Amino acid sequence: MLPLLLTTGVLADSGAGLRWTAPAGWKSEGARPMRAASYIVAPAAGDQANGECVVYFFGEGQGGSVDANIERWKGQFRTRDGKPAAAQVAKRTSHGLTLTTIDTSGEYSGMGGPTAGEHPAASGYRLLGAIVEGPKGNVFVKFTGPAKTIAANQNKFEQLVGSFEREQ
Repeated sequence: MLPLLLTTGVLADSGAGLRWTAPAGWKSEGARPMRAASYIVAPAAGDQANGECVVYFFGEGQGGSVDANIERWKGQFRTRDGKPAAAQVAKRTSHGLTLTTIDTSGEYSGMGGPTAGEHPAASGYRLLGAIVEGPKGNVFVKFTGPAKTIAANQNKFEQLVGSFEREQ
C-alpha cells in the first residue's frame, strides 16, 4: 500500500480497493502487519494517554463478519461494576459503501498485542469504530483512547470514515 497524492495536496492512504484521507493533526505511523494504517492522536487536556486509530485489513474474506466484530468490540468494554457497557450501533451508506459504526465507553480490556493479558483494563476509555464493506473485503477502523481525547476528535473520526471511497 502506497500513499497517493490527491489533487488537493492532502495525502491519502489506500488498501482493500479503498482510499481514505486521515484528518489533519493525526500522526501517521504507517502500515504494519494486519494494519493498513495507524494514526496516533495527541491527548486532550486532562488526558495522559494518546488515542490511537487503526485501519485493519486482513485480506479478502478475512477478519470475520460485521456482526461478529461489533460484538467483539462491545465485549471489550464494561461498566465499573463489570456489566457490559452500552453501545450505540448504526448502519449508513457513504460514497456507495455500507458502513456499520459503534460508539461505546467504559473500562477497556481490548488493549492489543502479545502482552494484552498483562495489562489491567483502562478506565475511562472510549471506542469509536467503523466497518467499511469494501470491494475487496471488510476494512475495520478502530479509534480508542481516553474518553476526552476521543470526544475532542469525534468530528475528525467522522471525517476519516466519511472519506472512504473506492479506488478509481
